[in-house]
Amino acid sequence: MSGLQVMPAPRPHTLAEDGYAIMLGCAFIGVGLMLLKQAGLVTGGMAGIALLLSYLLPCSPALLFLLINTPFFMMAGKTMGPAFGWKTLAANLLIMALGMALPMAIRVASVSSLFAALFGGSIIGFGILALARHGAGVGGVGVVALTLQKRRGWNAGRTQMISDAAILAASLPVLTMERFGLSVLSAAAINAVLIVNHRPGRYIGH
Repeated sequence: MSGLQVMPAPRPHTLAEDGYAIMLGCAFIGVGLMLLKQAGLVTGGMAGIALLLSYLLPCSPALLFLLINTPFFMMAGKTMGPAFGWKTLAANLLIMALGMALPMAIRVASVSSLFAALFGGSIIGFGILALARHGAGVGGVGVVALTLQKRRGWNAGRTQMISDAAILAASLPVLTMERFGLSVLSAAAINAVLIVNHRPGRYIGH
């Protein structure tokens, strides 16, 4: 029919485009973690676990982020394919390296806790989004959620939400009620970015 528009076939991303986008995504996640750490907040996902442990152990959140994600790289490869597993491993190594280097490049003397929750959470969300659109992930809970959805039909979004709630609940003995509320806000900011921007049919690149 003459009135219909034929959409062009999506053009796969090149390796250079994947590399550039993954580096930007990792930088966003690294800066977001630094802001949340400076404000003494936690968030959902593996970033939340890393931040929570960083308040209990003398380690940076970026290093902890890599260490606790290590067991999930093989699972990521099996569930989403070898390319996804290798890209996820590379992304996590880069997040760790950036997390160690950023404090030497950027010194944050003070930051509003509300700003850290909203902005830090949002840029972590955009970082995760960039990785997802270029065939990588942050590992951890997201990989488990996708595996359970594939093998048992469990809704990945609900699994992620339940895990985020558990991680935030675990932070209650460590955080004040004010910081706990702001940590919930940071997790909501991450998920809001993904809900609004990561919908099937809105993005035709591969």
